[in-house]
Amino acid sequence: MQISVRGKNVDVTDALRDYVFKKLKRLDRYFDGAGDGQVTLSVERDQHRVEVTIIVNGLLLRGEELSPDMYASIDLVTDKLEKQVDRYRTKIARRLRSTVPQHTIAVDAPGEDDEPQIVRTKRFPMKPMNIEEAVLQMNLLGHDFFVFNNSDTELVNVVYKRKDGNFGLIEPQL
Repeated sequence: MQISVRGKNVDVTDALRDYVFKKLKRLDRYFDGAGDGQVTLSVERDQHRVEVTIIVNGLLLRGEELSPDMYASIDLVTDKLEKQVDRYRTKIARRLRSTVPQHTIAVDAPGEDDEPQIVRTKRFPMKPMNIEEAVLQMNLLGHDFFVFNNSDTELVNVVYKRKDGNFGLIEPQL
């Protein structure tokens, strides 16, 4: 696995870099060394933040931890990523036996008085996947929604988590 480590408000020493490589090397057993990872170490006030993003075969793993010690933050984020991988593997194994969630569409229109601003832009590769994979990926990331390229319709779709605990699907109408 290719890993890049960068620091924000902190110098990344060789000891820190080696510790990050050593800890993230534990994830190699799941992916056979394939994939790219980006680690950002930062210090905000007296808190040490570690953010890790790993992309393996179209699967996106992300973890972020905050603690008073940088090494403890690295340990915590590594444990979090291992749990994500284990949860993903378990869900993949059960996926064939589960049923497709009920799909509903709900759209909320923002008020005219609101002036929303774009404060962040994200770009990510979108591999074709089915609805079940998209729901798994959304849950794995811990997000409330997930944008994906639907392999059945070859269109961009959005799955989201509803307040009642079910999932919704937004499909474009052409």
